[in-house]
Amino acid sequence: MAYRVLRLLLTAVSKVWFRATVTGTDNVPRSGGYILAPGAHRSILDTPIAALASPRVLRFMGAENYFAIPGLGFFLRSMGGFPVERAMTDRAALRVAEAVLAGGEPLVVFPEGTRQDGPLIGDMKEGASFLACRTGVPIVPVGIGGAARAMPKGGRLPRPRRIAVVVGAPIHPPARDDGTGTGRIKRSAIRGVTEELRAELQVLFDEAQRRADVDS
Repeated sequence: MAYRVLRLLLTAVSKVWFRATVTGTDNVPRSGGYILAPGAHRSILDTPIAALASPRVLRFMGAENYFAIPGLGFFLRSMGGFPVERAMTDRAALRVAEAVLAGGEPLVVFPEGTRQDGPLIGDMKEGASFLACRTGVPIVPVGIGGAARAMPKGGRLPRPRRIAVVVGAPIHPPARDDGTGTGRIKRSAIRGVTEELRAELQVLFDEAQRRADVDS
């Protein structure tokens, strides 16, 4: 309930302050687990803005120390966040993410990892592709345009600049080797999904930038 109330407020503020538009929401699965992959991570606003892509409760991984802060911890959990220990290995964190997807929940993963700069999609992490291949869930690519102009790195307050969100068609991972869904995951399959995702995110980011009236 808290998530839905906060999302309603976020939607209202985004439409008024950022004149936000969202297209392609028909591409978002209505049930079951999937990975929402916002590309061109350019602003801290990308995380809350990503919630506009789906009416479902989206799950986010976050460092456990943030969840220990009174008030902030409640807010993060209300927004679908769950804590992961900083000391946890990448493999352990992936197991937590896998459990979320196996439970039928959508998970947000930024393929570029940390925030980047520039008009081109940078080097991609393979976490989203690995999870998709491991669990068989689709990846839903998302382009967010205008967020860096609204709140660039180092910005303290968001500016009233147009933001556009464009949701692409789901990318489905290939079947496991043995056809049963439990066989070995080929490294080539993960790389293939990652490259397909990178190419699609570039297209969606360019379109979102255009819709947000951002010059190249």
